Amino acid sequence: MEKKVSVIIPTYQRINELRMALTSVVNQTYTNIEIIVIDDNEQESEYRDQVQKVINEFSSMKIIFKQNKENLGAARSRNVGIYMASGDYITFLDDDDIYEANKVKRQLNYMLNNDLEMCFTDLILKNEKQKIVDVRNRENLNEFNQDSLLKYHLMNHLTGTDTFMYKSELLKKIGGFNFIDIGDEFYLMLKTIESGAKIGYLKGSDVIAYVHGQGGLSNGEAKINGENDLYNFKKKYFYLFSTKEKNFIRFRHYSVLAFANFKRKKYLVSIKNIVQASFFNPYYAIKSIPLAVKNFL
Repeated sequence: MEKKVSVIIPTYQRINELRMALTSVVNQTYTNIEIIVIDDNEQESEYRDQVQKVINEFSSMKIIFKQNKENLGAARSRNVGIYMASGDYITFLDDDDIYEANKVKRQLNYMLNNDLEMCFTDLILKNEKQKIVDVRNRENLNEFNQDSLLKYHLMNHLTGTDTFMYKSELLKKIGGFNFIDIGDEFYLMLKTIESGAKIGYLKGSDVIAYVHGQGGLSNGEAKINGENDLYNFKKKYFYLFSTKEKNFIRFRHYSVLAFANFKRKKYLVSIKNIVQASFFNPYYAIKSIPLAVKNFL
């Protein structure tokens, strides 16, 4: 019997983007798909009616639609969808991102052919001008045992929620997402690795994720606090790493802070973060930070 795939889409204050996201799922070449949309707008919000209208536009598709009683955030909204899902496999789509037509088919076939419990892919990121600003690929990841995946993830972040596909039973067993919205995908992947699940990497990207210049949870004070919490959390794993590897983690931390503060127009703080990042890894600081700024502008 053909496996069913549940695609979970939480949405908050995005209408046209949600329409595009849903269209990309409806146009998948794989057809045994269950679409679950979780409306996380406040009950009194004008977006409630607008989301309902978008759902009605896709009346030919059976969309499972849930309105949260209160704003829960993306992570908890995804969890609502996880426990509603009836699919054999579960994947995700943010409401401002899109799938290429073969995303579900290609990833599911890879999982079935390799008897995997979880799989991730590369990810293409574009800005609001449709310019590619980053391509996250994992071509330097060659070993998939638990220890190698753990170290790689702590250093490089095997993230991109849209790229994740799970066996439903595994995702429910590990409890879905932690109840946070900054770094939720990092912690989910960490739990997955530490569960001992059979994880695979499918090269190539069938997802386009969009990064936004200003505003939003991932660009404000919450981003700074979340990054600091994540860095402090990583420290308990430092015993696994050499001095050089720990310095790379420190470099990455201050680079993230530098870019986040730059987007907030906290330029003096951003410069301080760049100096801190450069101290731990001058080569990567010179190579990566100016490129990140250029792509943002």
